[in-house]
Formats: sequence, C-alpha cells, structure tokens
Amino acid sequence: MTAIRAEGLYAYYGTTPAVNGLDLTVSDGETFGFLGPNGAGKTTTISMLTTLLKPTAGRAEVAGYDVTARPAEVRRRIGIVFQESTLDLDLTSAENLRFQADLCGLDRREARGEISAMLDMMELSERSRIPVRQFSTGLRRRLEIARGLLGAPRILFLDEPTTGLDAQTRAAVWEHLTTLRRERGITVFFTTHQLEEAEHCDRIAIFDHGKLITQGSPAELKSIIGADIVVLRTEDDPRAVDALSDRFGLPAELTPDGLCLRVSDGATLVPRLCTELGLAVSSVTVTTPTIDDVFLHHTGSAIRDNQVTARTLGNIGEGLR
Repeated sequence: MTAIRAEGLYAYYGTTPAVNGLDLTVSDGETFGFLGPNGAGKTTTISMLTTLLKPTAGRAEVAGYDVTARPAEVRRRIGIVFQESTLDLDLTSAENLRFQADLCGLDRREARGEISAMLDMMELSERSRIPVRQFSTGLRRRLEIARGLLGAPRILFLDEPTTGLDAQTRAAVWEHLTTLRRERGITVFFTTHQLEEAEHCDRIAIFDHGKLITQGSPAELKSIIGADIVVLRTEDDPRAVDALSDRFGLPAELTPDGLCLRVSDGATLVPRLCTELGLAVSSVTVTTPTIDDVFLHHTGSAIRDNQVTARTLGNIGEGLR
C-alpha cells in the first residue's frame, strides 16, 4: 500500500520554484526522512502534502486521496507536528489535547481514552494539569507529537521535529517516535537537516534547491560511497605514501591530518598496515561513510556548509536592515 505519492509536483513563489518537479512514493508503515538544508524546499513540500499549500502544478495523493481534490479526506487521516510550536501556553497539556480532540470530532468518551493514552505514551501523565508555559522545549515537543497522534492518523508528518533540542532530548523524542510506530504501525514522514536523524529512517530522500537528488535506505546510500576512510600517521609520512603504493597498491593523499586513503574494508587493512608497511605507525583511524558524505557526494557541498552559509547570510541581512 502507498501512503504518499507525488508526481511532477511544483510550487512557485513568484517565478522561483521552491519545489521543482518532485516525484516521490512512500509506503505504508515507513519512516521516511526528507533531508536537506534550510531553504531546500522541505517545508513547502510538507505543506503541499498536508493540504496547507496548493501545488502550482503536478499532483499528490496522501492516504489514497488527492490533496487538491479531496483535502478534507486527507486531513482526517493525517497528524501534523509543525516546526514552530502552536500550543496554547496558558492551557494545561490535557486541555491542549482536549481542544485538539474537539477539532478531530472525537466524542467525549473516546477523547478521554485517547488523551490518557497519548499522555501515557509520551510520559506526560504526571504533568497533565500543569500549564504548558512551565514546560521545557523538549516536553512541549513531546506534547505536540501527542497532539498530532489524536484521532489515530494513518500518517504522521513532522516538520523539523527536533529543532532547538539538545542531543539528549532529541534521542528521547526519537525513542517515543520509534515506540509509537512499532505499536501503531503508522507512516512517519519528517523533514530534517540533522544528519544523525537520517539514521532513524527506513528510507531517506536527499533534497536540495527544490529537487530530489537521490533516495534509498541509509545503508544503500552510504554504499554508493563504497569505501572506508583510513587516516594514519607514521614515522615518515612521505615515505609511507610510496610504501602504500608499492606494497599495497593503494593511492594515499598527504593531508595535515596524516595519510588519507579509501579502502573497501578498513578494519581488515589496519593490522596489515601495522605489520607490513615497513614504517612505525603512530596512529590509525577508520571512518565508515556517513550521510554527510552521501550529501557531499551528490551535491558537491556538505549540508553543514549550507547551514553556515544560510545563517551567515541571514546575519548579514539583519545587519543591513
């Protein structure tokens, strides 16, 4: 079964395409990550898929319904967690969920059971009567996920769900998402620019400048790079370059960090380097390919470079105002 399908999807702001001919399929029960830097078009895409923005061209189906022709049917089957918080800070967590239950059309008895279950799942039961204003950022995010799950949606959309959270809180949020997906079998579609979050996905789509660059499982995408990176230091690095070529048939690059080479199985090579290189080895590190390497491979720049550039330009813009 297909949870999400997009064909030739476009969104223009003026004459500029924010989403440029997106073709995408997400299966029922998948955790699907939309990975890209700020400004890539991720939020615009999720806005179209959740019926908040009408596509300029193309079509999309969510839970079997066309987002343009049947938006009400789509909305009944999805939950949304926005990038920016939309909680009422003066209400308690239970009151925020009760308000959402009314919007979902749940009757009072059904709503009570759902709200209790959601507060339980997100470990918020003991805080059900505390005003949200007193919650930390991480607790608010957990409450927003609970709210998005009211009404038992088939698909949960999350736009940058862990933005602004520390590493420990991000890990806790993902633990809850993994639990609810296992227990409820829902499809999770989320946008992110956090590379480590991509490892939680069944599949990832790398998105940049409004275009889908590539997609696949984390393992599949990293296999494209096809090599471990070995960095070593020896008693004589220039001589080691020649030794690696003569004895192992391996080209090595002399860098400020040491000798760098790409090999198919770094763990197997390292013991041989230490015993057969003919030079004393002082340090060795082996790094497997990362999602950042995949992003760099396909786009020509690291996602962190994109983030720094966007932030720097934003700061310059502020200074000119």
